[in-house]
Amino acid sequence: MTHPKLLTEYDACDLVEMLQAQKVTVRAVLEACLARITTINPSVNAIVSLRPNADLLAEADAMDAAGPRPDQPLWGLPMAIKDLEDTKGLRSTSGSPIFTDHIPDADSIMVARLRAAGVLIIGKTNVPEFGLGSHSYNPIFGVTRNPYDTSTSAGGSSGGAAVALATGMVSLADGSDMMGSLRNPAGWNNVYGFRPSAGLVAKDPQGDAWSQGLSTNGPMARSPRDMDMMLKVIGQPDPRQPISLPAYNGMEKINPKNVTIGWIRDWSGYLPMENGVLAQCEVALDILRNLGCEIVEYTPKIAPESLWDSWCILRSHSVALSSIALYRDPQKRAHLKDAHVWEIERGLSYSTTDIHHAGIIRSDWFREIARLTHINLLALPSAQLFPFNADLDWPKSIAGKQMDSYHRWMEVVVPASLIGLPAVSIPAGFGAKNLPMGLQLIGKNAQDAQVLGLADLYHQATQLPQNHPPRPE
Repeated sequence: MTHPKLLTEYDACDLVEMLQAQKVTVRAVLEACLARITTINPSVNAIVSLRPNADLLAEADAMDAAGPRPDQPLWGLPMAIKDLEDTKGLRSTSGSPIFTDHIPDADSIMVARLRAAGVLIIGKTNVPEFGLGSHSYNPIFGVTRNPYDTSTSAGGSSGGAAVALATGMVSLADGSDMMGSLRNPAGWNNVYGFRPSAGLVAKDPQGDAWSQGLSTNGPMARSPRDMDMMLKVIGQPDPRQPISLPAYNGMEKINPKNVTIGWIRDWSGYLPMENGVLAQCEVALDILRNLGCEIVEYTPKIAPESLWDSWCILRSHSVALSSIALYRDPQKRAHLKDAHVWEIERGLSYSTTDIHHAGIIRSDWFREIARLTHINLLALPSAQLFPFNADLDWPKSIAGKQMDSYHRWMEVVVPASLIGLPAVSIPAGFGAKNLPMGLQLIGKNAQDAQVLGLADLYHQATQLPQNHPPRPE
């Protein structure tokens, strides 16, 4: 006997359709969301800085009284915003003691677009300090735990967002991705995370707008269709940004018989993988093969060591420039975690020749992908190991190989991040300990609509988030 479907189990697209048709009230959806948070959040710690219930319910009632608006495609949908984003009037800490009491007086550009689209912002989702590291813990809110095994990590830096989705506390979430932060937590929580092409989701108009960043915001959800709906809202150009792509207009319908996927595996043994990771990803590839895709083995021509060197230089340089004011203030520097200080000092140590050389490697890699004519997408695991013990700061070894930095264990996400390619993490199923794994599908530049279209075909065939939800309670 099946139980009646709860409001928290509906996909975001279905909820929005019901809200727009006034088949359900904003208050009813919000109350279901808050009840789920009350039940689940204490065991996983995904939602932080939750607004007072009375304020939220009053806002919901006002929305119901005014009625839905056709110009607000996400009208009435509750969302919690990643705690790296400034959110007007709502505590926004970036997981750092430096910003414990920070309450912005304006929204970031992405939050402003979500709010204008009708989202009801309920609170924030937990992150690592300043988003550094793929394990969501910080000294303000503590550790976010994986709902499939609360003794393990939820990933990061969008760990809180992924857990909130997986457990039904929200139906749609935002994330950001520099080094897999939309992909690693999605893979570890049996949901979808999409890193858009560089320049598709506009950044805040400040600083050096000409310098192409390594990070981007993007959507997370329990289905590609929901991510597609959100990307139509946030994937819009901003006239103040000199480097941007045209507006995102929706995912394409894909004929899988025209799709060839290059399976990089472990890059001929270069990337250490925990036992079971590759086998689980190959289960997902078999599903894509059965849908009609051609799967071929592919080993990139570029040396993987050079990509890592380029990444480390450009990432540390970027972190150093964005954090230099904090580092130079002795009181604030004392509150930075060791990994952050290490990144800053390493970034400041590089010469202009080092940075130029890293840029050449980055450009060579982009050109190699652009020249691929017989392969449409690349495939890699979303992580090199299954969720690890949540009490650790980061895994020190994988398959017997020592990790020489706090982020080396996530090297598998660098090929997409380094050159800003669109990449989706799709659920690949569960390993021997019943812990989730994800598979990255990486498209070519600006092929966001095609990547999401293929992910949607896969979802229609599998429905893994819906068929295998966690039971943390």
